[in-house]
Amino acid sequence: MDNSNGFKKFIVLWLSQGISQLGSSMTAFALVLFAFEKSGSALLVSLLSFCNYVPYIIFSMFAGTFVDRHGKKQVMLASDTIAALGTLAVLLFFKAGQLSLFHIYTVNAVVGITTAFQQPAAAVTTGMLVPKDKISNMSGMNSFSENLVIVLSPMIAAAVYAAGGLSAVLAVDIASFAAAFLILFFFIHIPEQIKIGERVSPFSGTSEGFAFLKTERGILYIMLVMSLVNFFSRLTYENILSPMVLARSGGDSIALGLVNAFMGAGGIAGGIIVSLKKESRHTASTIFIATAMSFLFGDLLMAAGRNTAGWSVAALGASLPIPFITAGQNTILYRKVPGEMQGRVFAVRNAVQYGTIPLGIILGGYLADYVFEPLMRSGSKFAGMLSHIVGSGDGCGMAAMFLCTGVLGFAVSMLALTNREIRGLNGLNDLK
Repeated sequence: MDNSNGFKKFIVLWLSQGISQLGSSMTAFALVLFAFEKSGSALLVSLLSFCNYVPYIIFSMFAGTFVDRHGKKQVMLASDTIAALGTLAVLLFFKAGQLSLFHIYTVNAVVGITTAFQQPAAAVTTGMLVPKDKISNMSGMNSFSENLVIVLSPMIAAAVYAAGGLSAVLAVDIASFAAAFLILFFFIHIPEQIKIGERVSPFSGTSEGFAFLKTERGILYIMLVMSLVNFFSRLTYENILSPMVLARSGGDSIALGLVNAFMGAGGIAGGIIVSLKKESRHTASTIFIATAMSFLFGDLLMAAGRNTAGWSVAALGASLPIPFITAGQNTILYRKVPGEMQGRVFAVRNAVQYGTIPLGIILGGYLADYVFEPLMRSGSKFAGMLSHIVGSGDGCGMAAMFLCTGVLGFAVSMLALTNREIRGLNGLNDLK
């Protein structure tokens, strides 16, 4: 296949999937608003993410085998269709006046299952369409679109929600799915690589993926370190960034909006830089240098921040390096993993790297409410020492959590840089 033609197809796919992601993110935001209005419970709202991640991780354990043995385009179309039917079910329940949190949890679980199949199928498709020397640029484009969605979806969703309610947001989501579906179905041909053979256990792909990673220990070590990184990030950013900013700003929603905007802006800026820059020869090292910088200039500055300006700078510092992390990992995976194995390896990667996220989501809120906030109000000598860094008053316990994740995340990243197997993955752009 002509390389330029393949990259053009990727751009069309990228644009269509970005439209679909915008609709899905708007629905996720609107459902959070609906769930909080209905329950008034932060814990019940956090279960929205929990119910999505757990099925995603479980089904990722065998999704790779299915993806490698079936057409990637068909898997993506089927996954997106099932997710859209879930959105339609929510709309119908809402119109009937019967929508409950149980219905939303159930649909989120179904979406998590479909994502377990859709993501590795999309990842393998990208590897088929994008030339090897454009992988890093592709990752930057994906980071740009993902962060643009993060910035735009709350604003658009809030406006649509205020004007037409939940049903209007759901209708926009269904329309965005229809547009992406039609573009993928009619305009994008994928040069399939399907492994044909005897029937195998659904979990054989997991064992085959791990068997491959045993021969590529550097990739396995990157995945294991990133699982720790994801755990740290979900302890803080996923759970307590919003309540910390609100607590320390006296409930200033504008301050929270600005911090979130800078978080998205950092990701957009990083994505643009990665999409335009020349690929580094030190691919593996770049991953963990960027990770260390994210913890150093993100978490630690977030802990020490006292006002909107400080938190906004920290949000920028946390998010700008992330596209470099994603691009580095994608470059390594696409260049080291054979095409016929990519579905299984990407699925194993998803299970390993994201398997710690549900624990982080649940544990973060608990630690904030029952450990760190009471600790900082205890008047102990240790609390006094921490207050010199994070300050005092409401929210300082959550700031102390950012301090902890910043130190631990930076230390883990620096240790990863000393690993010989990981360093051995540098220079992959020299491979032809």
